[in-house]
Amino acid sequence: MSMEFAEGKILAEISAGVGTITFNQPEKRNAMSITMWDGMAQALDAFEADRSVRCVVLRGAGGKAFVSGADISQFDKNRSDAEAQKEYGRRTLHGRTRLTEFPKPVIALIQGFCMGGGLGIAMSCDIRIAGTGSEFGIPAARLGIAYGFDMVKSLVSLVGPAHAHMILMTGGRFSAEEAERVGLINKLVPAEDLEAEVAKLTAQLAINAPLSLVANKRTVRAVQADAADRDMAAIEAAMAACFDSQDYAEGRKAFMGKRKPEFRGE
Repeated sequence: MSMEFAEGKILAEISAGVGTITFNQPEKRNAMSITMWDGMAQALDAFEADRSVRCVVLRGAGGKAFVSGADISQFDKNRSDAEAQKEYGRRTLHGRTRLTEFPKPVIALIQGFCMGGGLGIAMSCDIRIAGTGSEFGIPAARLGIAYGFDMVKSLVSLVGPAHAHMILMTGGRFSAEEAERVGLINKLVPAEDLEAEVAKLTAQLAINAPLSLVANKRTVRAVQADAADRDMAAIEAAMAACFDSQDYAEGRKAFMGKRKPEFRGE
C-alpha cells in the first residue's frame, strides 16, 4: 500500500507490518518545508489508524541525505525575525508533536546528511541506525539562530551537556563514527548493510507484542519528562492492558510450548 502527501514530497508505504515514510525532496537534500511537516503528520495519522502497522521507519530519498534541515529558501518568507519564527513554529507544531507523541516504535534510517531540523527529527525517533559516510550537525551558530527547548532537551538527553555544548557552539559537522561514540545514534553499520540492518530490526519489532511496545515506549518517554508532566494513570492503564491482553496469554503459551508467539495487539 502506497500513499503520497505534500505534493509527493512525503511518500508513505506499508509492507509486512512496517510503515515507511520517505522524505522526498532529494534536489534539496530532503530539506523540510512547512507542507512536508504537514504531510509527515498525515502519514503518521494513517499509520496509527492501521493496526497492521507495528513500527515505522523514517528515511530520506536519494541516498545523499536523511533530512538536511529546514528549507532555508523559505527563511526570508517564513522565518525572517522572531515574530515570523513564532508563526513558523506554530505552523510546524502539529507535525513535530505528531512525531514526538506517536505511540508506535519509530526508527530513523540515516544515510548522508542529517543536519539541523533533520537531526531534530532523528532525535524524536526511538532508534537511530546510520550508515557509514553519514554526517551530522546543528549549524545554528553559523546561521545566527537558536534552537528550541525541546530539540536541545532531546540532544542533551542523548549526548549529555558537554557534548551538546560542543555540537551547538561549534555548529560544525561531525562523522557517523563520532555520532555513535557520543550516543547520538544507536548503531553505525557499513552503508551497504544499512537497509538489511534496519529490515532485520523492523522484522523483530513487527512480531513483538504491539501493546507491550506501546506501553514501554510510553514509560520511557515519561521517565524523560518532568515529573509534573507524567501521566502515571495512563502508564498504569497501558501496563494493565498488557497483563489483561490475549497477547499475554499467547506469550505464556508460546513460551511453555517452545514456539514463536503470534501476537495480534489485543
